[in-house]
Amino acid sequence: MVISGASGGVGSAAVQLAKRRGAYVTAIAGRDQSRLLMDLGADQVIARDDALVATLGRESVDVALDVVAGSGFPALLDVLRKGGRYAVAGAIAGPLVELDVRTLYLKDLSFFGCTFQDDVVFENLISYIERGEIRPLVARTYSLAEIAEAQKAFLSKSIVGKIVLEIPAWEMQK
Repeated sequence: MVISGASGGVGSAAVQLAKRRGAYVTAIAGRDQSRLLMDLGADQVIARDDALVATLGRESVDVALDVVAGSGFPALLDVLRKGGRYAVAGAIAGPLVELDVRTLYLKDLSFFGCTFQDDVVFENLISYIERGEIRPLVARTYSLAEIAEAQKAFLSKSIVGKIVLEIPAWEMQK
């Protein structure tokens, strides 16, 4: 399995969930984030600016989980084997992608959008956290007043994990 954007909150959770299910996980992230991702369970980390197809080879993986989209999308399809599955849960690099539809049907790929899940999925996720099987990765917490700095940190792509905004109690009561 290959996971783009593996250093973010969704990506780092995906790494842990995939490992929990026994997958061999290739994470795509910044070069300086390799150690943390390996600590989370990734078997291999590829720098986001490296050539994915040259590194992994064509038709070398069964599943791609993409939280980035944008210009890296075609390479994810190139590394998928015939009958492979592509799931998307984000588009940080841009929502518009280039798709040669022949790739989709000639490789018999399945595409999945991942936003809504049944309640039992959330319940299971919480139980994994409670049992210590996976751990949410919080990169940094900011006050609501620091929202501009939080956005800069997010856009820097230098963090690993989720950014949390603390909302003052008085704001929640409005």
